[in-house]
Amino acid sequence: MSTRLPYAEWAPLAAAHARRVDELTRGHRERRASGRSHPVEDFLFTYYSHRPALLRRWHPGLGRGLYDAPQHAGWRFYRSDTDGAVSVDADLFARERGSTVGFVRSLLTATADRPPTLGCFGLHEWAMVYRSGEGDVRHESWPLRLGAAGTDEVVERHTVRCSHYDAFRFFTGEARPRNTLQPTREQQVALEQPGCLHAGMDLYKWAYKLTPAVPSALVLDCFELARDIRVLDMEASPYDLRELGYRPVPIETPDGKAEYVRRQREFADRGQALRQRLIAVCDQLQGAPPDTPSPTGPQTHRRAQ
Repeated sequence: MSTRLPYAEWAPLAAAHARRVDELTRGHRERRASGRSHPVEDFLFTYYSHRPALLRRWHPGLGRGLYDAPQHAGWRFYRSDTDGAVSVDADLFARERGSTVGFVRSLLTATADRPPTLGCFGLHEWAMVYRSGEGDVRHESWPLRLGAAGTDEVVERHTVRCSHYDAFRFFTGEARPRNTLQPTREQQVALEQPGCLHAGMDLYKWAYKLTPAVPSALVLDCFELARDIRVLDMEASPYDLRELGYRPVPIETPDGKAEYVRRQREFADRGQALRQRLIAVCDQLQGAPPDTPSPTGPQTHRRAQ
């Protein structure tokens, strides 16, 4: 039997979630309204497709029914139960999103089972501008901390070990042969490892793709991890973002390397804990146990999110 929450219990949870999202997304929303951009913070809304308005919606996750929740009853993948509560329809989600659930679970379990590989030093960002022509630099509004020649020299003095396809695909043509791996989309499950910053950030993507089966608290925990990782990603990048308040992590030096690995290890540990929570949701969906009362009849209240 699932947990049932009266309005007096779940409404404060939803309100607290909305306040948390509003605080985390305020800068992005204000910049968007005025047509400005930010090379660090806006990544979570330009690279990832989940809009702040959708992130703000509160979902209880699997196995929790809500009383007096007519708004939830109108959202996709919810159902009205015989006792008047509204809950996530796990069976429907598993049927319609089964391939997504299966892929996410296989990727997350394979990644979780591997030891973290540390010491890539964030060279993927450097490889994205290696020997770039004028106008080809991704964040061209911001200067390169060591200049173009200095940036190229850092890449040439290091071994580039990027295992993440969605980072590798943005490498310049000159940088690709320098990578020890040549990742493809088909190799994603075989190559991803928990020390990778992008694999950690992507936990946010897998969490929102499994919404509303994933509780909003977990989605937002993944969002906060992605936000924190993005800071290191750009502090260790070739860009000089001191004007925005970001202190460089000079990965071309021994001290910078040591700091990068220390913070990378901390993110790997945080990511592994979140990864296990997401795997548990996938396991629930794939088992699809009938842990909630049967709906009263045809699903007539669903609309696209």
